[in-house]
Amino acid sequence: MEETDLEVKGLHDELVEERARESRLAQRIALLTAILSSIGAVFSFQSNNTGVEAEVLKSSAIAKMTQASGQWAYYQAKATREYLSSSAAIQTDDLRKKATFLADAKRYDAEKEEVRSEALKLEAEARQLDAEAAATLRPHHRMALAMVFVQIAIAMASITALTRKRWLLVGAVGSALLGLATAVSGLMR
Repeated sequence: MEETDLEVKGLHDELVEERARESRLAQRIALLTAILSSIGAVFSFQSNNTGVEAEVLKSSAIAKMTQASGQWAYYQAKATREYLSSSAAIQTDDLRKKATFLADAKRYDAEKEEVRSEALKLEAEARQLDAEAAATLRPHHRMALAMVFVQIAIAMASITALTRKRWLLVGAVGSALLGLATAVSGLMR
């Protein structure tokens, strides 16, 4: 009779193999979590950076609008002086005073137009800065959303480590990929 070698695995051997599989899963989850945390830090930095840049542009736009408002007040002052000089010229009978008042009115009219031109220029600059701020803020929202997906992925990976449910790991990777796609779409705009 021939002898056949039958290998009978004992309970100890099965437990050792199961622990090794769990250990590999735990290592993979730990590595995935570390990578996701690093990616999340980059997304968070980029989101904050674009947010600050947008705030700086918005503040500059507000400063330009304030300057434009000052120019419009100056324009009104010139217009008032022009009106008063014209009125004084109409009301006086003295030809020298009339000529002086009309010359002043003409000068105020010319100065008024220079001030108006400067105010319009400042308003245009303010609108441009405001548009730049809005454009800069768009990637900020995308990066913040990407960070949410990465945080969800980290949470799902952590739950996977606790429950050993591998389908959660697939969800974690899916959420991480969705976060990466969202971040890339934000940077591409």
